[in-house]
Amino acid sequence: MAHLLGAENVSVTFATRTILDGVSLGIEDGDRIGMVGRNGDGKSTLMRLLAQRATPDDGRVTQRRDVTVGYLDQTDVLDGDLDVGASIVGDQADHEWASNPKIRDVMGGLVGEVDWHAKVSSLSGGQKRRVALAKLLIGDDDVIMLDEPTNHLDVEGVAWLARHLAQRWRPSESGLLVVTHDRWFLDEICTRTWEVHDGVVDGFDGGYAAYVLARAERDRMDNVVEGKRQQLVKKELAWLRRGAPARTAKPKFRIEAANALIADVPEPRNSLALSKMAMARQGKDVLDLENISLTLGELNLFDGITLRLAPGQRLGLVGVNGSGKTTLLRLLNGDIAPTSGRLKRGKTVQTAVLSQEVRELDDVNHLRVTEVIEQEKRVFSVGGRELSASQLVEQLGFTNQRQWTPVRDLSGGERRRLQLLRLLVGEPNVLMLDEPTNDLDTDTLAAIEDVLDGWPGTLVVVSHDRYLLERVTDTQMALLGDGKLRDLPRGVDQYLELRRGMPAGGMLQDGGAAPLAASGETGGGNGPSSEETRQAKKDLTRIERQISKAAALAEKVQKEMNDAGEAGDIDFDRMAALNSKLRATQGEQERLEEEWLVAADVLGK
Repeated sequence: MAHLLGAENVSVTFATRTILDGVSLGIEDGDRIGMVGRNGDGKSTLMRLLAQRATPDDGRVTQRRDVTVGYLDQTDVLDGDLDVGASIVGDQADHEWASNPKIRDVMGGLVGEVDWHAKVSSLSGGQKRRVALAKLLIGDDDVIMLDEPTNHLDVEGVAWLARHLAQRWRPSESGLLVVTHDRWFLDEICTRTWEVHDGVVDGFDGGYAAYVLARAERDRMDNVVEGKRQQLVKKELAWLRRGAPARTAKPKFRIEAANALIADVPEPRNSLALSKMAMARQGKDVLDLENISLTLGELNLFDGITLRLAPGQRLGLVGVNGSGKTTLLRLLNGDIAPTSGRLKRGKTVQTAVLSQEVRELDDVNHLRVTEVIEQEKRVFSVGGRELSASQLVEQLGFTNQRQWTPVRDLSGGERRRLQLLRLLVGEPNVLMLDEPTNDLDTDTLAAIEDVLDGWPGTLVVVSHDRYLLERVTDTQMALLGDGKLRDLPRGVDQYLELRRGMPAGGMLQDGGAAPLAASGETGGGNGPSSEETRQAKKDLTRIERQISKAAALAEKVQKEMNDAGEAGDIDFDRMAALNSKLRATQGEQERLEEEWLVAADVLGK
């Protein structure tokens, strides 16, 4: 492989803190590298250095003479006076760019529903991000660097971007470097992972799942990582082995020792035990939306939807932008009233909402982190242990020094962590999280998931981060923008299938909508194409995971039926409901097994 660019012994110091200390690394032809690490440890700084947007204090950045670099910053760099079309393709005529399959694919995947003639200054933050990304991806740069490219993208946009980047180049033509907290995205596209920490950069083969395995093995060999951090890594590793999606990269290291680390680690959460605890805290009734409709101006946002939340239910919500996900949370919280239908609220229900903006901390900007939590309580019982406010905030990554930082001086990710902790110590029994992964690094996300695993209440999560959804929720539902709420028995994969079956979005050209078809369709042939084979392999992995989940659910329902049958006073209505649920689950298992046979037939298994 040919060297494209790299760093030789580079160091960067801000004030008295060393961010990078003698780092040497490089990007080769065919590399698709993901960077992970805690916020503030230097990921974006290293990317700016490699893109030659910044200069190191010591060392140098090297680059092959003919290499071109495309760079997407986190900041808004578009000219607000230009319209969308001019921002992306410049002065090219429509017939020029439309004849290029790659450009058509990018347009259809990212800006198909954005007004082609709108001024950039009139766009939302998410739309501007899509336009900036489209402008970069239609180019022919040798190296593409993306800093948090999934910010403001919905689930469908993230899936499209992952597919586009994975298929964009043949291995010998170019390189990719991406900083993101989206762990599913890292697993889908990356062949290597760089971890930036303590002024150094450690490299690992594979995506996020392989990186977690390797880090656990590294910690085992070194035996120097502190106990709390090691426990989080072990729990994350257990989750990856037992249920996480997209384990596509094979790590080139011995994983037996890493697996031995988690031989005695229980499942991430005991759903049955948590449901019993939730029932004790909430009673049988939680929140029910019954035949709800909501009209905003001329927009019919919801049309006769019904949603019943059970004690201990963990629900994930996905949907297109503007479909009403945040509005649905506001309905559940009682912040707004429906146009018709009714909200039924249990007598003991106490709700708490983590909003996207985290404005709830504005009234405590003058306080320090520990003081905010001490306003709620001074001593907390966690897992049978009593913790002080200082010990509690340390669990979510606030060091002794940061605990005494005024709230007004916290970063966006730190404010989000603090507000979540503030909500939890208020002891709600219904927690609603609106895009909770914004501004958080992967280590902090793992810590938050660890906290949520043992939280005995009803949880509703709106997120475009499918890894988080599949990690902390047990069921998913979708808003597709048609006023309806759909159940997703097969999770996010089913949502993406539904979206692909809907009419394609269009670009506004000459006053009309011109649907754009994605390029890359495979032609016919006697045997399966490489794309069909690749898709069949992915389908097998997905179906096997879903079969395991269905089998576990069937076993759980069967146990509940046995327990109900052994009770002295049998509830026949509940027994009938459980029997119906068991038959539906067994039917789902049979359907999945048929899907497995079809996919296996493509691969000749």
